Amino acid sequence: MERKYWLDLYTGKTWEEFIKAGSSVTGFRYRRRKLTEKIRVGDFLICYITGISRIIGILEVKSPMFEDHTKIWEDSEFPCRFKVSILYQLKPEYGVQIQDLKNDLTIFKRASTPHAWTGFFRASPNEFKREDGEIIVKAILDAMAKPVFKEYDDKKYKRIPKTFESDLGVVTVPEDDEAKEQIFIPLEEKLPSEEKITHEEIQWLLLKLGSDMGLDVWVARNDQNKVFNGNSFGLIPRIRKKMPRQFDEATNRTIELIDVVWLQGDAIIAAFEVEHTSAIYSGLLRMSDLISMQPNIKIDLYIVSPDERAEKVFNEINRPTFTKLKPPLPKICKFIPYSKLKNEIEQMGERIAYVRPEFIGSIAESCEPDEA
Repeated sequence: MERKYWLDLYTGKTWEEFIKAGSSVTGFRYRRRKLTEKIRVGDFLICYITGISRIIGILEVKSPMFEDHTKIWEDSEFPCRFKVSILYQLKPEYGVQIQDLKNDLTIFKRASTPHAWTGFFRASPNEFKREDGEIIVKAILDAMAKPVFKEYDDKKYKRIPKTFESDLGVVTVPEDDEAKEQIFIPLEEKLPSEEKITHEEIQWLLLKLGSDMGLDVWVARNDQNKVFNGNSFGLIPRIRKKMPRQFDEATNRTIELIDVVWLQGDAIIAAFEVEHTSAIYSGLLRMSDLISMQPNIKIDLYIVSPDERAEKVFNEINRPTFTKLKPPLPKICKFIPYSKLKNEIEQMGERIAYVRPEFIGSIAESCEPDEA
């Protein structure tokens, strides 16, 4: 059977705990169990340190997955475990910087924006393409043969994970200073396509996508007179002029302010909030209000945002105020990057009419914490 290559995420802290425990067992979160069951004896785990974005080791899997709640890591259990052995290891200061491989890895070649590749490194395990895995192993061997010292920010290496255990489960506690959370993107890295994307364009794409799939669509009450590229929102086929009155007045008014809603008949099947600027709260609060008022509501919820806002969305949605909802907002709300939405629509072309609405969930990313 052909060997597979898998991402194994660590912080500097969890990596050092792994080494201290004997470097013979690694683990993943329970909610990643279905993916871990695909990992086989002989597969390679590529050890990536978040914060400093470096690959510092390759593990070989020595056992099938087993469940174990023995305390190895201080902050989490990671109970879906494997016996492993270290094949290759680098100190962090000699690690392979992932961006140094951007001209070789398909992860970068497929990325439509400079930051789209980061989505692959937000959860583990995650399967690499075979050619990417082989390139990374070669880069590790080259770095071992000819070590090159590279400084790194020790605070980022040793940083406390942004996820915290509480009575509510795993939550995030973002910085008080909003400016500290902004992701700086040098002007020279921005693509023209990124600069031109607007809130109205994403709304238009979602409305037209729903309409082309044969669904009724709704645009936020205060956006119904908007225009994108000369096309009026109000003239989109199957646009609803009124929402079905199936809930109480407060719930209906909340739903009417959601950026885009898809309906099959009078049943709401998906709701989208487009968060274009640095403020993520408005859309999350509307969704939070909706869940608080209708905890049994069955609607797929999505936050659609620029690729580089992914971490911001993740941090905000995992605040305690959202995780304590029943059900928790991160569990039922997913994230869709601008680039992935646009790419999927472009690739479908005329096939959109034959696509089922459920496909949108397959391109969305979980908002639940997965980082080791």
